[in-house]
Amino acid sequence: MRLADAFLDQARSNRALGSPFTARVLTAVAERLDYDNPVVVKMRDWPGEIGNRGASLPLRILAGLHRLVLTGACPELSACYPPNPAPDDATLGAAIDCAFRDHQDVLLTALDSPPQTNEVRRSAVIIAAAHWLAHGFGLSRFVASELGAAAGLNLMWDQYSLALACGLRGKPDSEVWLDPEWRGPCPPDTPLEVIDRRGVDIAPLDPHDPDDAQRLISFLWPDQPWRIERARAAMKLCTAPVDRGDAGDWLAERLAKAHPGAIHLVVHTVAWQYFGPLTHRKCDEAFAEAGARATPQAPLARLSMEGDARKGEGAPIQLTVWPGNHRINLGRVDFHGRWVDWSPPAHLPRNHKTKQGNTHD
Repeated sequence: MRLADAFLDQARSNRALGSPFTARVLTAVAERLDYDNPVVVKMRDWPGEIGNRGASLPLRILAGLHRLVLTGACPELSACYPPNPAPDDATLGAAIDCAFRDHQDVLLTALDSPPQTNEVRRSAVIIAAAHWLAHGFGLSRFVASELGAAAGLNLMWDQYSLALACGLRGKPDSEVWLDPEWRGPCPPDTPLEVIDRRGVDIAPLDPHDPDDAQRLISFLWPDQPWRIERARAAMKLCTAPVDRGDAGDWLAERLAKAHPGAIHLVVHTVAWQYFGPLTHRKCDEAFAEAGARATPQAPLARLSMEGDARKGEGAPIQLTVWPGNHRINLGRVDFHGRWVDWSPPAHLPRNHKTKQGNTHD
């Protein structure tokens, strides 16, 4: 994919996700990629997929520009960003020119790590899946793990309230309120208790550190202040530890310990694409080995929300449970959790084991 096309493609995605301002920013950058400076050169020379199915370079640059606004380092850019009045194209373009000319260090740093959005509304699916698993296994206790956890906000899923037309799930009195457009049956109203939670990230963020908190906010879009407000509320609640390291190595160690009477739920959302092939292999091996040891009294579940070929239709909600290596389709979800198409099977398959790779929906 050409560099300009990657930015224009991301602009279309952002517009579809309800962010017309960031779509304008991405379009303006796409029109200026003839810069002869280190930022553009680094992107041009990037190996592999650069778009939203790979390294997501446009989102990295978008976060770097937002960081300049949050720090006040680029007044010309700050004047163009919400809540200020929307600038005309020439003014916005001149501000981006200034950022690429005078703040190359910030933009180069932004390119060094993948997006760490930590979209809290994705926890709506985690809450629903946990209730469904608890009902299916007859267990209420959970061990929560996350790969690519960033600041760990979605490890706190049991502390958020999921507000549905059929009632509340999660923690009813939470300061973090999730109210997606819910299409499908209501998750079972089962008690939940997380007895242990922990995540891993190659570059973890501390939500209570001012610099890390600012970096986290930079990945959110300035014309969607409600997302920023929700993230700030989640950051105040967050106590989940996130280890620094490779997800594959970490997962093998994390799954080595058995938790009788608890469901070990491992989650990854829009993270898998940033892991290398070796990490993929290590994670798959760790799941297979731990799955072989799982029992109905100490089951293992892998929940993922990762992009697929159905562009513009959100992400599939995929669940694998052990014992049995049952692969289950739970529906689809908007990448930012605005809507959830929830369509799990009526019952959790657990009466027989399957060969590795078989699918049960």
